[in-house]
Amino acid sequence: MFLIRSLLFGIIFYIGSVPYVLSALLGAYISRPLLRSSVHGWSRFHHACAKWLLGIRVAVDGKLSEEPVLYAIKHEAMFETIDMPRLFHLPAVITKRELFDIPGWGTAAQSYGMIPVDREAGASALRAMITLARKIQAEGRPIVIFPEGTRVPHGQKPPLQSGFAGLYKLLGLPVVPIAVNSGVLTPKGKPWWKPGIMTYKVGETIPPGLPREEVEARVHAAINALND
Repeated sequence: MFLIRSLLFGIIFYIGSVPYVLSALLGAYISRPLLRSSVHGWSRFHHACAKWLLGIRVAVDGKLSEEPVLYAIKHEAMFETIDMPRLFHLPAVITKRELFDIPGWGTAAQSYGMIPVDREAGASALRAMITLARKIQAEGRPIVIFPEGTRVPHGQKPPLQSGFAGLYKLLGLPVVPIAVNSGVLTPKGKPWWKPGIMTYKVGETIPPGLPREEVEARVHAAINALND
């Protein structure tokens, strides 16, 4: 049953995504409001498909910030990546540079304000990322980073990537850490989703200006709160 529901979800979601992607691409060239509404509509469409086809409900444990902050989020599945525009107001998500090379999607993502990061390019990539992040920050938009750098199976706690501490220091923003348990609903190596509750657990806001060791330790503990 899990496999059948997951296959149905895949068919409906990916076919249904086509109009949103085309609309977002068009908006990237002619209309920022069209671009943004297309991205947000796609995220809500994904949420509806997950709810009604997969039986996945989303819960938020804690209060999200109403101020521009740096959100540091655990990353266990693609679910939370697509859910960001629905969860936050105009979030700028830091994501790997390779995704921007996807025809159509890359253009729309760049126009929306996604922030590319090239982990192999060193200091020059960090400077470019900071420049773009500061521009987004000036617009009053939240910035989202997955500080472990990539998706990890539920229960694993890898160290944070070094780029997180640099971003935290140079932007001077408070950090809101968020744990997720999406990996529980999609076991690694399995082609299906299980029904259940996908939880965002919002941690205590961490002020700017802390030493690297302290902020990394606090963020690491908070984003792994649902693994215990």
